[in-house]
Amino acid sequence: MTLCTEAEVQRMLPLVSDQRREQALKYKHTFGQFCCLKSWLMLKEGLEVMGYGLRDFYYNEHGKPYLEGGPYFSISHCKAGIAVAIDDQPIGIDIETIRHANEDLIERTMNEQERVGMDDRTFTRLWTQKEAIVKAEGTGIMSFEQLQKTLMESGKWKVESFEKDNYIYSIAYGQLCSIGA
Repeated sequence: MTLCTEAEVQRMLPLVSDQRREQALKYKHTFGQFCCLKSWLMLKEGLEVMGYGLRDFYYNEHGKPYLEGGPYFSISHCKAGIAVAIDDQPIGIDIETIRHANEDLIERTMNEQERVGMDDRTFTRLWTQKEAIVKAEGTGIMSFEQLQKTLMESGKWKVESFEKDNYIYSIAYGQLCSIGA
C-alpha cells in the first residue's frame, strides 16, 4: 500500500466510472478512497482478462454489489493489501491484517469450539473465513449469532485460507469453482 497517496487517488479518479468515483469520494480518508478506487481498477483488469467488460454495479437487498448477468466477484481490503476474486458462480473473499482481538469480540463472533486454543492468527483466519462465506452468500454480517454458526453451517462452500507476511486472506467458493492466483 505504499502508493496510497492523495496524488495516486487523484490519478485514479478519472479512470473509474462516475458511480465508483462518487462512492470513493464518500470516504473521508485517503486510505479508504485509495482502496475503493484501486480495488475497482483491479476488478476491471481481472474482468478484461477473463473477457468481460465492466459495467455499472447493482446492489442486492443486503448492499452487496454485483454485475447484471455476471460474473460474480468479491472485493476486500485491509492495511496490508487488497484482494479481488472473480468467478462464474458466487464467490467471497476477505483479507485482514493479523491483529489482536479482544476477548469481547472473540466471545461475540466465535462459537465455543472455535474459541479453544484461540490466538491472534487463529482469530484472523476464522474471521476471514466467516467473512468470505457471508460475502459469497451475498448477505454480509447480519448478527453475531450468525457469525458464530457460519462455519458450522457452511456445507455448500469450500473455504481456503492463505497467509502472507502479516495478513491472512480466505476465499469461499462453490464446489465447481477453481482457485487461481
